[in-house]
Amino acid sequence: MLLLAATPIGNLGDASPRLREALAEASVIAAEDTRRTAQLMRLLEVESRAELVALHDHYERDRAAALVERAASELVVLVSDAGMPTVSDPGFRAVQLAAERGVEVSAIPGPSAVLTALAVSGLPTDRFAFEGFPPRKAGERSRALAALAAERRTLVFFEAPSRIAETLGALAEAFGPDRPAAVCRELTKLHEEVRRGALSELAEWAAAGVRGEIVLVVAGAPESAVSPEAALAEVGRLVAGGERLKDATRAVAEATGLSSRELYAAALAARDERDE
Repeated sequence: MLLLAATPIGNLGDASPRLREALAEASVIAAEDTRRTAQLMRLLEVESRAELVALHDHYERDRAAALVERAASELVVLVSDAGMPTVSDPGFRAVQLAAERGVEVSAIPGPSAVLTALAVSGLPTDRFAFEGFPPRKAGERSRALAALAAERRTLVFFEAPSRIAETLGALAEAFGPDRPAAVCRELTKLHEEVRRGALSELAEWAAAGVRGEIVLVVAGAPESAVSPEAALAEVGRLVAGGERLKDATRAVAEATGLSSRELYAAALAARDERDE
């Protein structure tokens, strides 16, 4: 079978007995980083004769088929550097191929940065959506966040420490400065920290610099609908940032549920009024 095995996200004590057993019994271990996986096995005192195969983003498409072929008759264990494979980590293509070809796929549940951050954030956990890493480019990020502005579910993001302050600022602009959020840093590690507050407050805090691996949890949109005036202001902000008017109105309309045609007409009228 193809066995997805969750690995510790920080604290080695979170490694399960099943993880140790699977690593010891595997014929093949497909790893995001073979050196880190070899080190993990040494720290866990796991003796294994498995073949270590690299399966990171650059190799997965080329190597997935061969791994699945072997999984049809051998135990292939797939691990990422931390947490559950396929969740913002390699593995999806291999699982997809295995499912298509009738090869058994199973998982060893365990540590998850997404669920751990959600649980400690203090924000609603009954409905949530994982959005991975926000786009790096400002324009793409603005469009992506505008499309999420009216999302009612709690949102979970990954972000690099070098970009967290900029991303929090962009979120404050797109969602409003008072939207509650939590920055969860170094989860399960010695210097674990959960900083809670409004997006604008967190952006100001992060401006001084933040270190470590980060998960960002943001409250969903409140029940009150976005007013047409606020939506029009958001269109104006996007256009000022270089977006085409049609693209800006479409993005804001999708995020707010307002009519794209009416929003575009209002934006044109407002522009004509300014030009007079």
